[in-house]
Amino acid sequence: MKQLLSEIKNCRICEPHLDLGANPVVTAHKNSKIVIIGQAPGTKVHKSGIPWDDASGKQLRKWLNVTDKDFYDVEKFAIIPMGFCYPGKGKSGDKPPRKECAPQWHQQLFDFMPNLELVILIGMYAQNYYLKEKAKRTLTETVDNYPEYLPSYFVLPHPSPRNRFWLTKNPWFEKNVIPTLQKTVSKIIK
Repeated sequence: MKQLLSEIKNCRICEPHLDLGANPVVTAHKNSKIVIIGQAPGTKVHKSGIPWDDASGKQLRKWLNVTDKDFYDVEKFAIIPMGFCYPGKGKSGDKPPRKECAPQWHQQLFDFMPNLELVILIGMYAQNYYLKEKAKRTLTETVDNYPEYLPSYFVLPHPSPRNRFWLTKNPWFEKNVIPTLQKTVSKIIK
């Protein structure tokens, strides 16, 4: 696992396409129990090298009902984004995650983690990649049907502050989905 993580940290496959250059952000351990697969690091995480070290991460930890200490315990949580590097600025927000990372590295990482009990898929990029034709037409439909993907996957919207409108429009998410998420996570990491 150490060798693989070192290879990933030194990966430069898509560097010519990255606004700020390559700085792969990933954490994993052979004993990891839960994998969080989000989109790609933002500028703050690109600078710090610490996954989910931003407002989105704060909201995600709140949804999971875990402390920073638990969240960054690699034997509890592996953090493997769809794109390991900041993809750059797009027309409205960041560009999509680079497509090279997931096929190049994800399965290799999973092969080193035999104790995985849950994969949390955050956002449409992760959901479409892993759920394939089982993903619904929209993120809202996929998240609303989250029990279909259990016990292997738990599907979530992105916890970005930019998603406040979605959360306001879909109050069932925090009322119905979050309690199940918290129970599921607590049972696995305790």
